[in-house]
Amino acid sequence: MAAFIDKVKIKIISGHGGNGCVAWRREKFVDKGGPAGGDGGSGGSVYFVADENMSTLLDFSYKSVFRAQDGENGKNKNCHGQCGEDLYLKVPVGVLVRDLKSNKVIADLNEHNKTVLVAKGGRGGRGNARFATAQKRSPQFCEPGEASVERELELELKLIADVGLLGMPNAGKSSFISIVSSARPKIADYPFTTLVPNLGVVKKPDGDGFVVADIPGLIEGASQGVGLGYEFLRHIQRCRFFIHIVDMSLENPYENYLKINHELEKYDSELVKRHQVLVLNKSDIVEAHRTEEIKAQFSKSGDDIFVVSCATKEGIDKLLSHIYTLADKLPQHEIKIDVEHDEDFDNNDDSAFEITKLNKNTYNITGGKLKRLINVTDIMNVQQIRRLSNIMDSMGVWARLKSLGAQNNDTIIVEGVEMIYTDMYYQ
Repeated sequence: MAAFIDKVKIKIISGHGGNGCVAWRREKFVDKGGPAGGDGGSGGSVYFVADENMSTLLDFSYKSVFRAQDGENGKNKNCHGQCGEDLYLKVPVGVLVRDLKSNKVIADLNEHNKTVLVAKGGRGGRGNARFATAQKRSPQFCEPGEASVERELELELKLIADVGLLGMPNAGKSSFISIVSSARPKIADYPFTTLVPNLGVVKKPDGDGFVVADIPGLIEGASQGVGLGYEFLRHIQRCRFFIHIVDMSLENPYENYLKINHELEKYDSELVKRHQVLVLNKSDIVEAHRTEEIKAQFSKSGDDIFVVSCATKEGIDKLLSHIYTLADKLPQHEIKIDVEHDEDFDNNDDSAFEITKLNKNTYNITGGKLKRLINVTDIMNVQQIRRLSNIMDSMGVWARLKSLGAQNNDTIIVEGVEMIYTDMYYQ
C-alpha cells in the first residue's frame, strides 16, 4: 500500500530566458548588411494542475526540486532561440500552495483541472537587430535573458470528501466504510488500526455517488498532541456533514461523544455546527434495554440517531437511505481560504518608481519597470548602460534625484545595482 503524504516542501525554478545575439549580415552583393542578431527564447514557466486521479503527495517526497526548461540563446541571421517548455506539476484536488518566504497561501486547487501559474519563465533577451534605428544603424549590444524565478513552496492537501467519519478509536469507522463502499481499510480489535485517512466512494441507487473520508481516531487531549493529535483533521473541513460513530459497548458512550465534539471545537469552532448523523454501533453485543437507555441519552443532542451493527449489518440499509437523502440535500461546504495576491506576477511594465534616501550620499531607486530593465541590462556594456540611463531620464528619475539634492559622484542603487550619479547629461 502506498504511503499517505499530505504535506511536503518543494523548490521550483522557472526557465532562464535565452540571451539575445550580436551578429551582422554578411552576404555577397549585400552592401552594409546591418545587424542580424536574433532574440533569445523565453524560459519555461511552472504550473500546478489539480488532478482528481491523485490522492496523495507521495510523488513529491521522492523529488523536491523541479525546474522548467531554459530558453535558447538567439542566433545570427535573425534566428530566434527556442522557448523553453513549460512544466506542469499534477497535484491532488484540494491542495493549498503556500509560499514559505511570505507564509501566504497563493493558490487553492479545489477543482479538477484547475491550473495555477506559480513561477513565470524569464523573458528572452533581444538581439541587436531590435535596436537598429535610422540614427543608430549598428548597435553593438544585445539584451541578456531574464533570470529564472526560484521559490520554496509548501503543499498541503485537504481531501475533498462529502461525508466525514468521526469517532473514538475502535468505534467501527473502518468497518462501516468497508461495508458501504469498495474501500478496504485495515480492521482489527485494537485502537489506532487506522493511521492514515481512507477514502471510499458510496454508490447511490440512482447510479450517482459521494465520497466518504475515514479519519483516524480522534481522542481526548488531541489538541495537546495525544494519540494522532490534529494531524488529519484538515481533511474533514470541506465535508457536507459528519457521521459520528459511537461504540455502545463502552461504559460511557455519551461522554465519548462529547469529548470528540469538544476536540473538534478546539480545532475549528465551525466544525461542531456541521450536521451530524449519530450511529450507535455494536448493537449485536449490547442488550436491548441498554441500547434504549443509550438512545434516550443521545436524543437530547438533537442529531439524527441510528442504531446499527457493522458486524451483522443490522440497520445499515435504513442508515444509508438517510445518508443518500442528506447527500442530495446538503450543499458542498466550502472552507474560506485567504488566497493572497501573488505579487510575483504583477505587471512590471509601468513607469512608477520610488526613491529613498538611505544616507547623505546614497539613494535607493525601485520600481516595476526598472527591475525589469536591470534584469536585461549587461552592466559591463557601455552602450547598454547609456541606453538604461536614457530610459531613466525619460521616466524622470534623474530630475527627481536632482530635486532631492543629489550631487555628482553620489551613489545610487537601482534595484540592487550600484551606479554613480552625474548630472552632466541631464542639464
